[in-house]
Amino acid sequence: MKKTSLITMMAIYVAIGTIGSQLLWFPTGIAKAFPVQHAINVMAAVTLGPVPAVVIAFAIGLLRNLLGIGTLLAFPGGMIGALLAGLCYRYSGRIIFASIGEIIGTGVLASLFVVPYAYILMDTTVGAFAFLPGFLISSISGSLIGLFILSKIKSTSVVKELSINKS
Repeated sequence: MKKTSLITMMAIYVAIGTIGSQLLWFPTGIAKAFPVQHAINVMAAVTLGPVPAVVIAFAIGLLRNLLGIGTLLAFPGGMIGALLAGLCYRYSGRIIFASIGEIIGTGVLASLFVVPYAYILMDTTVGAFAFLPGFLISSISGSLIGLFILSKIKSTSVVKELSINKS
């Protein structure tokens, strides 16, 4: 994939993730669920790879925070899930494992990571599993959306052309 195509696809994912996060979200107790972020993580991990997926997750988190529609929890939540989704897809070659990687990365690992992160950066003290339900709901719903979209377009030339993980 040419660098211009890669950067263009990354920008498209960032735009969809930022706008989609404003349009589709719901409260999940202590946190908010932004399933579009997780759908983008899965789709970017499959089509572009783990590193671009992490960069996209960071950019979406940054834009959401700058626009006042996100919290600092967007950074570890999105980035850890994107990385694990990309790695799971790269080593398995199966889209379902990208989705599972997103759920484990965001729903479990990131939800535990943000407890000290929230204490240090947000002056919030919560129990170790306080973020787990919200992060799981968000990552499961978003991963299923991403999995559904990818399963519908996986045979098209677009995904075959974009996917750099198979080499």
